[in-house]
Amino acid sequence: MSMDWNPLLVTHVVAALYALVIGPVNIFRRRRDRTHRALGVVWAGAMYYVCVSSFWIVTDGHYSWLHGLSAFTILTVTVGILAAARGNVRAHRGNMIGSYLGLLAAFGFAATVPSRAIPRLLVTDPLTALLAATFVLGSVAVLYLTLKPRRRRRRPTLRFERASS
Repeated sequence: MSMDWNPLLVTHVVAALYALVIGPVNIFRRRRDRTHRALGVVWAGAMYYVCVSSFWIVTDGHYSWLHGLSAFTILTVTVGILAAARGNVRAHRGNMIGSYLGLLAAFGFAATVPSRAIPRLLVTDPLTALLAATFVLGSVAVLYLTLKPRRRRRRPTLRFERASS
């Protein structure tokens, strides 16, 4: 028997959705700048929340392989952060992409096993699922656009300004 929706499960799923959306944005962006770091902080925070909260989400009092993945992901995200702080880009990239792939595997399981909460929500209340997904996508877009560096426009130089210089 799976767990009914409660505040812990809702926040766990929403944090996982944030991590799912922000992950590719940061992985595929060209620039590794202030935007990358800020999105990375939000992503890491969401990942830590998803992993830690999972230990209170159990079925019939038993842990599953997903809890082992959570413990491992806490380790890999932490190692990835430390690698970035030390300037080891290769280790940072490997740990963060690996952590994201683990999140994809966990989400794939959570979203496809019919007895789990997400598939049941999609069948019983698809509008709520759509609203949650829209909220997450919209708020990540706003966050990204807020953080995204703006290109400075050059002030057009008038002809007489050039001549007087």
